[in-house]
Amino acid sequence: MEFSVARLSLALRSSLTFGEALCAVFIPLIGIVEAVFFTLAGCFDLHSPNNNNPSFSFHHVLTLANQSPFSVNEIEALHDLFKKLSSSIIDDGLIHKEELTLAMLKTTTGENLFLDRVFDVFDEKKNGVIEFEEFVHALSIFHPYTPLEKKIDFAFRLYDLRQTGYIEREEVRQMVVAILSECGMDLEDEALDTIIDKTFQDADTDKDDKISKEEWKAFVIRHPTLLKHMTLPHLKDITTLFTSFIFSTQVDDSHWHINGSHKH
Repeated sequence: MEFSVARLSLALRSSLTFGEALCAVFIPLIGIVEAVFFTLAGCFDLHSPNNNNPSFSFHHVLTLANQSPFSVNEIEALHDLFKKLSSSIIDDGLIHKEELTLAMLKTTTGENLFLDRVFDVFDEKKNGVIEFEEFVHALSIFHPYTPLEKKIDFAFRLYDLRQTGYIEREEVRQMVVAILSECGMDLEDEALDTIIDKTFQDADTDKDDKISKEEWKAFVIRHPTLLKHMTLPHLKDITTLFTSFIFSTQVDDSHWHINGSHKH
């Protein structure tokens, strides 16, 4: 995950606004999501899609296309990508945390707060695995056409480490310390406290020492650059990244109308 250490250092040592720090925090997040996508794409075997999984019917494809910004063909492509990851250790049609860790860190051991948060937020059912529907739902958040409201909610859940419905000071501290660790930096406690204090002065409008969903939404709307790393332009048209897929799919997207109109 490559991002500008100098830029982060400058943000932390100058104005010390948490808005700037948060922008930097989202860079490794989007880096992980993008890396998941392109790691799988790199080993994408462009053969005729094997959709003989009984739980993955064409009706299933249409349903997911209706529920997301993706087209029918893009759902098919995502399913092939998903199968690559979900069979890397246990071929059970589910992504286990060890499989995500193996794809990203090239080992099944090791800790990474951002990877853990990505997995936990993708795992909507909180059953320790990521199902294909959850995979599609989560990637949808990073789609350019996804409404801002959904991106705001996803970002809130990312920071709500303890899933209490609030972002607390210690959770903010953990995320900032994690990003500093990612780029090999260390910050004195006093400077770190200044960042957190300024965050809560701006975001915690009712001064109860925690940030609610409503306060978070208002904070992000005042600082829209916070979510600029929550979009992956490559998701706009997945099949263009895999041109051979167009010739192997058995479905012509142009014949299917989603929600009353063609996707894209």
